[in-house]
Amino acid sequence: MPDKHIQITTHSVTKTQKLGQHMGAAIQQPIIIALTGDLGSGKTAFVQGLAKGLDVSEKYYITSPTFTLINEYTGRLPLYHVDLYRIEHLSELEDVGLDEALRADAVIAIEWAEKISNDMLLNHLQLRFEIVSENARRIDIFAYGQSTDNLLKALEFQLQNS
Repeated sequence: MPDKHIQITTHSVTKTQKLGQHMGAAIQQPIIIALTGDLGSGKTAFVQGLAKGLDVSEKYYITSPTFTLINEYTGRLPLYHVDLYRIEHLSELEDVGLDEALRADAVIAIEWAEKISNDMLLNHLQLRFEIVSENARRIDIFAYGQSTDNLLKALEFQLQNS
């Protein structure tokens, strides 16, 4: 059971990126962010904003690491952007280096996180992206653990005051 849940609807790619930026600005310690949703639902746009909020240099263009599987960016906290779209079997994760990434003192954003077991994600945020219309996305954010619960409260505060 999640400790806390909020739901947000964004009405453009820019607004989804802005949500990610707000979250990135609120993050003060390493965290795992599990992203789920259909193709085109906004997961990568969110990570682009997350990177901006973590002060990742704008010289990096954040794209989904579909073929490299994990991209690492330097910012206020390191950001690992993981894409498991092409993973078909859990055994493939051993070769990817996901275990190492999950143990890193970093922000780890995992697209297609439904492909891994919840045991690997003890304290984490889960973001479920749903396409509502051509431009609108409903994003359900679930906090699992005290530190993620606090982060979600900080995000709510930022969103109310922006």
